[in-house]
Parts: sequence; structure tokens; C-alpha cells
Amino acid sequence: MTLQWKNPSFCASRGFSGGSSTASRSLGLPIRIGGKARVSEMEREIPAAVAAGEPALGMHTLPMAAALAASPAAELACNLLDRPNRKEVKLFYCSEYEDLARRIAAETDSIELKSIRWNTFEDGFPNLFVPNAHGIRGQHVAFLASFSSPAVIFEQLSVIYALPRMFIASFTVVVPFFPTGTSERMEDEGDIATAFTLARILSNIPISRGGPTSLVIFDIHALQERFYFGDSVLPCFESGIPLLKHRLHQLPDSTNVTIAFPDEGAWKRFNKQFEHFPTIICTKVRDGNKRIVRLKEGEAAGRHVVIVDDLVRSGGTLKECQKVLQANGATKVSAYATHGVFPQQTWERFLHAAGESEKEFSHFWITDSCPETVKEVIGKPPFEVLTLAGSIAAALHI
Repeated sequence: MTLQWKNPSFCASRGFSGGSSTASRSLGLPIRIGGKARVSEMEREIPAAVAAGEPALGMHTLPMAAALAASPAAELACNLLDRPNRKEVKLFYCSEYEDLARRIAAETDSIELKSIRWNTFEDGFPNLFVPNAHGIRGQHVAFLASFSSPAVIFEQLSVIYALPRMFIASFTVVVPFFPTGTSERMEDEGDIATAFTLARILSNIPISRGGPTSLVIFDIHALQERFYFGDSVLPCFESGIPLLKHRLHQLPDSTNVTIAFPDEGAWKRFNKQFEHFPTIICTKVRDGNKRIVRLKEGEAAGRHVVIVDDLVRSGGTLKECQKVLQANGATKVSAYATHGVFPQQTWERFLHAAGESEKEFSHFWITDSCPETVKEVIGKPPFEVLTLAGSIAAALHI
């Protein structure tokens, strides 16, 4: 059995053999081994995407091989997938992430989708069932979780706590967006850190036969939250920035791109990932009761400036940064946020208005970590969706 990469030459181009890999350029077809569909559920086609990040329906992909080659331990990661006894992963998922789960499974034939029956009793409490539970004994199991609302957290925690007890070989929980606590400010006595509460709950996931649970999170909002997790879980903090860098290199003006950070916090967490790009730092200063964005450091004149942050809600800060950058001579301004939260459809303020394209964002990249937002913005300029599928597939093979 060979691992199907959409772009197996990526590792080879970086000196890694990838010799046993075969190309799979059809994201919309069932993954097949020996002529038989791997998962019958996969017969419902995913919107077709093409290899090497070419756009399909407004979504861009970073193939699994590219995600591995972009990692710090790229050679080791490629070797993990080329070894004869690499991990075969059974991937469960919540309803909200079904489309993302299918994109992940389409990245490689070593990931098999498994379903859960999500029902409720008459009193509204969850009625959950894992079909063929005996079939996952001794297998590497993962669960793709969405904690987008308190209403769905309990039912998913019930599944997360149950799966390790089914005699599985190892367990990984993937949380593309860890939303709890993103609006919290611990400033007064009595403030409760709900992010710490959820981290403690996840830290007590039962140990599987293979040991502690691995927990994969992308661009956690507050860096100190990584220290909320206990010793009974193994947090793995990933980033969506490689997706953006992959996309930036595809732009016609890729050599004229400058990265801007909306505040010093964004600069501290992301600047080391953009060492080969010119950078700009913006800052917020108080003027009476107003907070004004100003350019603190860097040159915007004549450049295509891309503002980078981990998440966006109302987008007010991005709009203010855009005005400052354009006032300082930027020819284009684009934006990237790993998590496009956009409550109450605030994404609408970024849509291109007729005859005003020069004043608008040229591109606005988000990932598919917030699936409800993706459904709303996909195919609507300036929005483009960069899928985490390849990055998650790579993380599942660590």
C-alpha cells in the first residue's frame, strides 16, 4: 500500500526521497486501495480541488507533502510517511467539520473516515453511538473537534472521553480553533478564565493503551494558554502561516510583498515565520477616548502589504491598519487571519464594492477552521479559503 500525495515531488524537490509515494490529484474521488473504495462515505464527492494549491471554488490547498516539508523536522516527517509501518489513522469528526474531515482523508490513503451517530433523547441530552466499536481496537484513532459553541462542547467531550477506553493504540484530538477565552481579559478579581477550565477538562482525557492523548491546536489566541494544559495530555501547537506563505509565493507580485502586524503582540508571535519578508509593525495609541492605529516601524510605499493576525472578529483594527498603510503609500493591502470568526456576519464589511476596488482589500485569506464562516464567504472577493486539511493530515502522522 502506498501513500497517495497530491504533490509527491514536493519533498523530492527539497532533497527528500519520497520514493514510495504516488500522486493523487483528484480530491473529489473516493480514496481507493486495491480498486475498492476505502470508505463508502467518501462516495459523496468533495468539491474538486487540484494539486499544488491551484484554486477550486475559492479554496486553496497546501498538499500534505508540502505541509510536511514546511515543518521544522521536514526530513524526519517525510521519512515517517515513507516507512513501511507508518500510522493508519481512523478519523472521527463532529458534524460541523464533516467537509474538512473529507478533505483530510482525501490527502492520503492512510487516513480512514469513521462516523458517529449524533442524536438526542427527548429531554435534549445527547444520544451518541460509535458504530463497530470493536473494529477500532488496536488502531490509531483521532477526533476532529469543534468547540465553536457551548451547546456542542458537552456532546463532543462525551465522545472524546469514550474513544480512549475502546482499547485503541493511540488517540489524537484535533481542535483547529480553540475559541474559549479569546475575548477574556483577566483584569479584575472575580474574572474567570474559561480557557483554563476547558484546558483542564481536556487535560483529563483518559489515557489510551498508547499513552497520553495528543492535542493538536492551530494558532491558539493567547500564547499563555499553552501552559494551561496538564501533564496528562501532549499539546501540539501548529500554525496556519505555512499555508499563507505557500499562497504568497503564487502571487504575480510575490517579490513585492511586505508583511504587516496590527500590533506588537502579533509581531511577537509571528515575526520569526516571516524572516525572509520585509515587515511593518503597527501600534495602537490612545487619543482621549479613542484608540488610533499608527505605523510604528517599516516602509509601506510601493509595496503589496499583507496584514497578518491569528483571528478576526469585527475587523475594525484591520480596517484602521489598511487606512494607515494606504496613507503611507502601499499600492495594495491584503489580510490574513487563521480564524475568521466574524460574528453577526461582520465579514460583509470587507466585500468589494462596485467601483471602489482600489480602496478595498486585494485579498483576504482565512482558513477553514471556522466552517460556518467558510460557507458564507467562499467565492466572494476578496475572500479566499486556505484549507488546513494537508497540515492536519501531516500532524496525524507525527
